[in-house]
This record gives sequence, structure tokens and C-alpha cells, in this order.
Amino acid sequence: MMAETYAKREVDSEAGADEQRRFRSTLAMFATGVAVITAPRKEGVPVGITVASFNSVSLDPPLILFSVDRRCLSLEDLCSTSRYAVNVLEEGQQDISNRFAKANSGKWDGIGMAAQGAEAPVLLPDALATFECEPYAQHDGGDHVIFIGRVIRHQARPDGRPLVFFGGRYRALEKSPAAPA
Repeated sequence: MMAETYAKREVDSEAGADEQRRFRSTLAMFATGVAVITAPRKEGVPVGITVASFNSVSLDPPLILFSVDRRCLSLEDLCSTSRYAVNVLEEGQQDISNRFAKANSGKWDGIGMAAQGAEAPVLLPDALATFECEPYAQHDGGDHVIFIGRVIRHQARPDGRPLVFFGGRYRALEKSPAAPA
């Protein structure tokens, strides 16, 4: 009986892993922008992680959200920070996206950053848009934590083009003007 139970769990685990891969592939059919979440640390190098899970929540009050994998090494710092920034990447910033997607990779080497003090959000230069936020709420999201931030300051470069991720790779938007919505 014990061997049968173990064998069933192994099959269930394989089926679960296969379903997760299929689910991830299906989710990849939704094109997203790419952002880097940055935050100061009380000591040491600031936090910086790439996300494709950024979204608006509310205009009044101005709220945004993003989610972070529970295995992320910076999760504890993000959960306890009093400020963070969402830096929406521009089409030519694939290298920044790749750099901040890796753990412990010297991601800040050679990157100039603007901050206004130890508790201020860290802003990446040349981002398409930035949202400086204070924590509003955090929620359980299964294997992720959902962060909701209250936007206290924002800026954008309307002449820029967003970095887009679709189907598991970066894509470029067509250069012709889009039809009005």
C-alpha cells in the first residue's frame, strides 16, 4: 500500500508540474510591459527585481499592484520597506530587465540611480515611467505576495516606447501609430 501511495504522489507531482508548465504557457499569451521594482535597504545595496505583473488598481486613491514570488531573496526587504518605486522599462532596456531578473548578479554595477535620502525610492535612469509608492496593502497570492502601493509621485516620457514581453520573449511594437481606442 505504501509503495502504491508513493507512486501515485510521484505521478500527481509530475502531472502537477506539467499543468504548471501549460498554465505558464497560456499566461504567456497575455502581452505585458516590463518593470523593475526598486527599494532602499536599511543597509547595503538597494533592492531591485524585474516583474511583468504590474497593473493599475484605483484612481482614487491612486493605487498600483505587482506580485513577487515567495522564493525571491528580496521579499523580506520589500515587505518591510516604507517606500518603493515601479520603473516601467523602455524598449531599449532589455539588458536592465535581464540584469534585475537574476538574483545576486551585481545588478547595480554601473547603473546610476537617483534617490532623495535613505528612505526614498530608488529610481532607474531613463525609465519610460516611474511610480513612487508607499505600501498600502499586501495580500496572499499563493506562491506570490501581492503588493498594493499608493502612488505618491509619478512621471512619464510619452515619447518613449515600452519594453514588451509576450510568448516568453521580448517583442517590439509596430512603429505605425495605433488607431484611437
